[in-house]
Amino acid sequence: MSFASRVVWITGASSGIGEALARAMLAQGAEVILSGRRANALQALAAVAPERTLVLPFETTDYDRLPALVEQAWGWRGRIDLLINNAGISQRSLALDTSLQVYRQLMEVDYLAPVALTQLLLPRLVEQGSGQLAVVSSVAGKLGAPLRTGYCGAKHAVVGYFEALRAEVEQAYGIGVSVIIPGSVRTAIAANALEGGGNARGRSDANIDNGIDPDDAARTIIEGLSAGKHDIVVAEGMELMALQMRASDPERTFAFTAAEGAKLAQQRAELGAGASIDPNAVNR
Repeated sequence: MSFASRVVWITGASSGIGEALARAMLAQGAEVILSGRRANALQALAAVAPERTLVLPFETTDYDRLPALVEQAWGWRGRIDLLINNAGISQRSLALDTSLQVYRQLMEVDYLAPVALTQLLLPRLVEQGSGQLAVVSSVAGKLGAPLRTGYCGAKHAVVGYFEALRAEVEQAYGIGVSVIIPGSVRTAIAANALEGGGNARGRSDANIDNGIDPDDAARTIIEGLSAGKHDIVVAEGMELMALQMRASDPERTFAFTAAEGAKLAQQRAELGAGASIDPNAVNR
């Protein structure tokens, strides 16, 4: 299935996977609604095909604005064929050093925000009798990875919501639901990740820097969406192996992640409580 002439709404479109998805969708001839926090970046992206783009900047957790934004997005072309909930934030801190406020922020951005937008759009898709909903989760939404207790919790939660939603709407209303599961993709996700006190980490990880090219990730995602896949895995190497091992040999997976956790605990003992810890080939 081609997305030519289809109306696609992408959140977090100003950079990373979201930007790559937007460019790829525009290249296919889609009509694309570009959302994110950075209006200038969205406007620059829209210049690729101004006649086929709507720039709709917003903060995903600004829940009071969402009804009007959904109205505006729907009114642009009178329908929406695909919503990709892509906006999100990661974490790089041990649980011992992480404040409750950081957990709240991760749940707000990575779980409640996509749920809120999806809930508002859902009745319109039901009335339309068609459409697709997608969310970018993570390999960390399928297994527990150290330094990411809050991120894993939020990404596991979003998987649960969208899988349950699929059970309710796929056959009943003809609405497809896909969960996108990236491993390390070469974006700013690690640099922007929250540390224990709530500040951005400010530096990347080796596994992210050596990760999948965003354009390649976008190609895999679009192929999966076109095929109507329920789970769209975008991972390779150790991360893909860990994901597969979590399903086939969970005890071995737990032993592997526990060993990694022990190494990180040793770093904390050497550097002191609250120190910025460097992961060593830890899953995204």
